[in-house]
This record gives sequence, C-alpha cells and structure tokens, in this order.
Amino acid sequence: MTTPQNPLGSGFSAYTTSIDVIRGIDLTGKLAIVTGGYAGLGLEAARTLASAGARVIVPARDVERARRAIAEIGGGIKVQPMDLTEPASIDAFARDIVQSGLPLHILINSAGIMAVPERTQDARGNEMQFSTNHLGHFQLTLQLWPALIRANGARVVSVSSMGHRFSDIVWDDINYENRAYDPWNAYGQSKTANILFAVELDRRGREHGIRAFSLHPGGIITGLAKHLSVERLKEMGNLDANGEPVIDPDRDMKSIPQGAATHVWCAVSPQLDGKGGVFCASSDIAELEDGKVTMTLEGRDRRTSKVAPYAVDPASAERLWNLSEAMTGASLPA
Repeated sequence: MTTPQNPLGSGFSAYTTSIDVIRGIDLTGKLAIVTGGYAGLGLEAARTLASAGARVIVPARDVERARRAIAEIGGGIKVQPMDLTEPASIDAFARDIVQSGLPLHILINSAGIMAVPERTQDARGNEMQFSTNHLGHFQLTLQLWPALIRANGARVVSVSSMGHRFSDIVWDDINYENRAYDPWNAYGQSKTANILFAVELDRRGREHGIRAFSLHPGGIITGLAKHLSVERLKEMGNLDANGEPVIDPDRDMKSIPQGAATHVWCAVSPQLDGKGGVFCASSDIAELEDGKVTMTLEGRDRRTSKVAPYAVDPASAERLWNLSEAMTGASLPA
C-alpha cells in the first residue's frame, strides 16, 4: 500500500534537533552509510547515528579531508573512498560493503551540489547536478541492494529539498543539450529526482523490508552554498547584515542540528514503521501541495514545506527509474 502524504502529528517541529530525535533509540549493532557525512548536515547525521551506537561509514572523494573532519567529533565513524560521479568508484565501494557480508540497516544519501553556475557534465555526458545528486546515488543504492536486504528492515533516506519546486523532470532534455542552462532549474530537477527515486525505491523494496523516504531539511547555510556570494545570500535572506546565518525555524531557516533532525527521523523513527515512499519535513510527513506550485529565490513562502504533486507521482517515479537504469547501466540484482 502507498503511504498517504499526510502529517502524522509526530510531536516534533522545526525546532527539533537530531539529538532530540535519536533520544531513547539504541542503534548498537546497526550499520549506516551516510554520503556527504563529513560536512554540514551529513556530518551531523553521521555523528548522531554514531552517538546512538551505530557503526557509520562515510564514503568520500577527498578521504583525507573527510578523516580530518570526522576526527574532530570522536569515534564510531569510518571513511572509505568513493566519488559519486565516477561509476567505477561507486561500484568498488559498494562491492566492498556487499562482500563483507554485513547487513546495511540505514543508507542516507545526503551528498549533493547546488546551483553550479555553468553547465558541466560527468564522464558519461550527464549534467553534473543531476549526475551527483541523483544518478550517483541511484547507482550506489542499487549496488548495495544485497546488503540492504540482509538487514531485514532497512531504510534508505534520499535528501531532497524544497528546491524541487524549481523544476519537474524535463524528460526530453534532462542534460540541457537543447535549452539554456539554468543553475536553479537544474538543481530543482535533481531534487525532484531525489523524491521520485524514493517513491519507486519504496515500491520495489518493501517486499524485501526496504523502505525509502525523501526529505527537506530546511534552509541551512552549509558548504552546499559555495557557489553563492555572501551578498547574494544576504539578498536571499539567508545571512544577516553581519554575514551570520539567520536562524528562524518558524520561517524554515534552521541550524545544522535542526536541519539534520529530519534525516535522522526518517532513518530511525519507529513512527515510520510500516510506512514509506513519502516526502518529509520538520520530522514529520509533509503535506501535498493542492494549489499552484511556485518557487523563486526571494519569493517563496518559507513557512511552506509542502511537496509538489509531480514529485510524488508514481508513474513519473517508475519512468525515472527506468531512465536512470539506462543512463547508468545499473539494475537491481535478479
């Protein structure tokens, strides 16, 4: 059955932190993988899972940088090399996990890039935001499938954002070969893909005990904003006059611990047992938008965390899955 896109009344809020969510949960003996787990929201999620006893593996392109960041927060986290834009690197990482024989209980696909100013492409010719944010995680998840099945109750968390409202999937020109490149529309398309991936992944995985979720963490200033100038971030309302991040959870502008709360809630909360395929925000299932979907950099209502209908459409989710198989050559084990 499809889980309805209706809030549960979880008892959490935009002010909730990752530590609030994990309180009382024991992850001893559990294995988690967090992409992007050495900076920003991913690092906070990895640290929180480790604090509850999980063994956490963080794949990283820059291994030494990742190890330095993780060394500052204590034990329980291991770094292994992987580049989301390099298919062979993804395969090698996943093969190591699968061949270890260990069950994989939690996979948080958190790594990403945003608003890359000029169109760039990966080795396969795919637009870089779509490649990094969606295709790399698609291939990784499919290659880790045997380890996820072994968990007898795994969760896959696909980190999206309200940026999905910038663009649906433009099916006839995903890679901007026949239209002008727009950094924000390209980002939006990749974030829509993150949500659709969770919808179809949940449908295919639930008979194996694998449930999938997508989420909006909130408006948080992290390294994801590296392509935006300080002045631009001030104009958008993300930084104050002194260049400090604005923290106002009532307007969806959160601290890093508040932003990572929904990562952790989707990964471990017993409130989601038996559920899946839904988009979440502020540690609850988000509402479905029932009006016109709009999104501008300065103009979006920051109190709105509703998901666009096109991003949870089952037919689009299946279509994206089939297209992603063709673009990556990855498929689920027979």
